[in-house]
Amino acid sequence: MSMANGTAPRSRPNPDPLTVSHSVIVEMVRVAALEVPGVLKVGRGGPLAFLAGSPVRARVSNGKVSVRVWIVARPGHALRPLVAQVRQAVGATVERLLGLELGEVTVVVDGVGGWGK
Repeated sequence: MSMANGTAPRSRPNPDPLTVSHSVIVEMVRVAALEVPGVLKVGRGGPLAFLAGSPVRARVSNGKVSVRVWIVARPGHALRPLVAQVRQAVGATVERLLGLELGEVTVVVDGVGGWGK
């Protein structure tokens, strides 16, 4: 892109850098994954799931956010495409909504549930 005089426009420095807390990253990742059709819940499966800890882990290293999220899928959804959709939704949230650079997104399908729901 060039201006009328043939020179390229200068990028302006960001006057207000954004600081995002870890809890905000975790919550935004949780919401992004939960909005994907086919995700029953963001969490772990099984009767002792509550002992397993947080279903979303986020780490910032070298300016990049790496995320691991555990989900329980709804029955009847193909898992490979579901995981790809969750990965895409989480990545878009990290990059566009939070304005952070994405490292990696790991999605763990820890169960299939929801029969009769």
